[in-house]
Amino acid sequence: MKFASWNVNGLRARLKKDFMPAFKKLDADIFAVQEIKMQSGEAIIELDGYKQFWNYGERKGYSGTAIFSRIEPKNFTRGIGVDEFDREGRIITLDFGEFFFVNVYVPNSHNLEWLARRMSWENSFREYLTALDRQKPVIVCGDFNVAHQPIDLKNPESNHHSAGFSDEEREKFSELLNAGFVDIFRKLNPTLTGAYTWWSYLRKARLTNAGWRIDYFLISERLIDNAAAATIESEIFGSDHCPVTLTFEL
Repeated sequence: MKFASWNVNGLRARLKKDFMPAFKKLDADIFAVQEIKMQSGEAIIELDGYKQFWNYGERKGYSGTAIFSRIEPKNFTRGIGVDEFDREGRIITLDFGEFFFVNVYVPNSHNLEWLARRMSWENSFREYLTALDRQKPVIVCGDFNVAHQPIDLKNPESNHHSAGFSDEEREKFSELLNAGFVDIFRKLNPTLTGAYTWWSYLRKARLTNAGWRIDYFLISERLIDNAAAATIESEIFGSDHCPVTLTFEL
């Protein structure tokens, strides 16, 4: 089974050129997208053989998530039970019987001005995932808006106190991993450098690979032996993020 995740930074814009070629190339059984920035009815996507699951934010042009799945889930839910965040369409959970699949778009702390809000999110999100994990294994993917370790961004020294690499955000990510989850890309590629998933549009960052790895697949620890491969599809352009994939044996 193959999973793919991509922060598309505006799905309507990607549909004009980049999305369908990437979707077909990756050929995932389950394809999750974040930051769709659209409302219900603003775009119609024909994807033969795929069920579609959407979570739109109330605010136009902001946030939102979707999942396209070849496999029919047993159940589909939106949100984490916290209204402040659920209004923004940040979470979709599919119950496939043997495991939960979660697609997430984590709030940005915006130059650390919203750091307190981000910390509140982190605690609620961790509680949500651990509650799921007590029932059955979890696969969660998306834009986590944090580079966990210095190896996960090009310039860790100059970004030490930047949003996405603050001590507080990195510690919350560590807390999530310590709660029973594995960053499977780093588990399979422990020393790989230059592996990034997001590049600023400024200063031609993608041309020089001055990037950050902030898009992840996390899995319950008991699923480690099922993970065959985790990749970063940096050759796929369009968004300021590139897709990430997970190949899994179930």
